[in-house]
Amino acid sequence: MTKRAREARENMPLYMISVAAELAGVHPQTLRIYERRQLIAPQRSAGNTRLYSQTDIERLRLIQRLTQEEGINLAGVERILALEGEVNRLREEMDSMRVRLDEMKRLAVRDLERARREYKAEIVMIRRGGLARRD
Repeated sequence: MTKRAREARENMPLYMISVAAELAGVHPQTLRIYERRQLIAPQRSAGNTRLYSQTDIERLRLIQRLTQEEGINLAGVERILALEGEVNRLREEMDSMRVRLDEMKRLAVRDLERARREYKAEIVMIRRGGLARRD
């Protein structure tokens, strides 16, 4: 499965609030609070029912771990999640830049090889009595 297909599957809205709350180990009202604080953004059905994806559940579990086990307040969680998002964005940007750099290297090597072949051909021509005029 490709990365994009896996991400699409993990972001598919599947769980209603009661199921999501149970999976994350929190009360449904806690999910509403997290949504108001913009810690989580569930998708909505046509009937405006909150629907949570597997990615949302994992994020809820992280929030629970940070608040319950680490003793971090919601303002701290907001900052941690924002920084985590920035790190992920920068990783994606770096990956993209690496791909572009590899392509640039490949093109540079190709151009150098072509220039080397042309140079060698010109040297051979010079040794044979001069350069032919190129048009």
